[in-house]
Amino acid sequence: MTHDHDLVLRPTAAETSAALNPPPGRNGGDLVVETLTGLGATTVFGLPGQHALGMFDALRRSDLRYIGLRVENNAGFAADAYGRITGEAAPLLLSTGPGALTSLAALQEAAAASAPVLAISSQIPTAGLGGGRHGYLHELPDQQASFRGVVKSVHTVRTQSQIPSAIAAAWESALTVPHGPVWVEIPQDVLLAETSLPVVTALDATPEDVVPRPELTAVAAHLLSNAARPAIIAGGGVVRADAAGKLRALAEKLDAPVITTFGGKGAFPWEHPLSLQSWLEDRHTTDFLEDADVLLVVGSGLGELSSNYHTFKPRGRVIQIEADLGKLESNHPALGIHADARLALSALLETAEERTDPTAADRVRTVLTRVRERIAAQELTLEQDVLASVRRALPDDSPSFWDMTILAYWAWSAFDPRSSNSMHSAQGAGGLGYGFPAALGAAAADPTRPVLAVSGDGGALYSIAELATAKQYGLNVTWLIVDDGGYGILREYMTDTFGEATATELSRPDYVALAESFGVPGVRTTRETLEVDLAKALATPGPSVVLLPAVLRMFAPTHLG
Repeated sequence: MTHDHDLVLRPTAAETSAALNPPPGRNGGDLVVETLTGLGATTVFGLPGQHALGMFDALRRSDLRYIGLRVENNAGFAADAYGRITGEAAPLLLSTGPGALTSLAALQEAAAASAPVLAISSQIPTAGLGGGRHGYLHELPDQQASFRGVVKSVHTVRTQSQIPSAIAAAWESALTVPHGPVWVEIPQDVLLAETSLPVVTALDATPEDVVPRPELTAVAAHLLSNAARPAIIAGGGVVRADAAGKLRALAEKLDAPVITTFGGKGAFPWEHPLSLQSWLEDRHTTDFLEDADVLLVVGSGLGELSSNYHTFKPRGRVIQIEADLGKLESNHPALGIHADARLALSALLETAEERTDPTAADRVRTVLTRVRERIAAQELTLEQDVLASVRRALPDDSPSFWDMTILAYWAWSAFDPRSSNSMHSAQGAGGLGYGFPAALGAAAADPTRPVLAVSGDGGALYSIAELATAKQYGLNVTWLIVDDGGYGILREYMTDTFGEATATELSRPDYVALAESFGVPGVRTTRETLEVDLAKALATPGPSVVLLPAVLRMFAPTHLG
């Protein structure tokens, strides 16, 4: 009798010959790039460094496209965006010690936003491992330890034969929901040594689905079908699972209003009659959600930004669908369903009964009217005009990447992304410098569409070096820099709290002249000409900079009163 587990794939004669006679001149770095190619990678990001040269030497013998950035942190942001746009694990090649450590802030953002990044770093030679302080260049007592609290998983290699399996395991980890960054480290001597191992060909790193338990979805469907005032909070997990269509179908079946978190922008149509849009930092919205007798939370942990700074206190029954087990019921008691958002929404669609609520759309309109009236009373027309100009100038299908800056905080609440998986920011970890390098990664992922990056002048200074990257690779990114002379939001926070601001004012360059020194076109715009200048820049292939000198203000918060 033959059992399935007895079946093995037999190599052909040609495959056997190739395995027995691998091409000469290969090293451990070739095993890295062959494994990445076998897993389906097409593009890698990174920076070369002394210990990592074996990997970079192998790149020229491969078909992988290399995008080299100027700072490791920015390379990490580019890989993060590539992963968000494609849903593939984005390889990030780094060198030991300082090079590796400089990527940490980007990997933290990837972890917070569930972006699949496959970071592969070199390590000091094998003889120096073990924390013995041998004095090798870039030596750390335990390099892995710096990454364990940031990434999903750490994978170490000590021999060449371990390379394919370690990278395949890391790839699978990065793409198992929730997606996230992973870390592989390989010693310098292992990368440089000549190898007689066969060319890497057959690899299987298919991630397993996180399937909802049927008894839990049955209870959830019953609660939603019989609710008097159901509501839905849709987070980034809906976008990452490509489940916007399922969400809309369920909301319409239940007549349930939907609000998207800042990470879930685009998960639900902005102008839909059931859309509460994204006004989470507003007490009117918070009150509405607290009044729901059944609240379905999909793909969100209801963290600080998604809960109006933890002032949200639900009074009804909460159902939480979350792929990240650590976020399940981490902030509120709930019927917790550990599952991929798409699979769980599919199960609810099949089992929930249709309900009709003729008041739902009216209640949504009432909330949005109250929000608009609150904002209108604060005389913030400049900010609304600027955001509206950006929206009109940006093509509907173009992705946008926003740094931590006042215009981005407005966009979190007030910007219509017009499509799923198109608006991204660093709101996961909240570090500066994300917008422009991330936009470069998105442009590398899809060169057919212009990409918008938005930064303040403070955040822009983190990324100026990447103008050289944009020019070198001809990446189709328009960078809007809002120049207010400093760290605008920190100026506002400090003035409101202490009466005056300290350490927030910046001496900065002429950004237009600086862009042009890199060979990148730049234009200084105004509130009145922004839409035309931005649209023209976006319509022109290649990188460009649009500078808007403006002091913007935030709308008043509601969580402090």
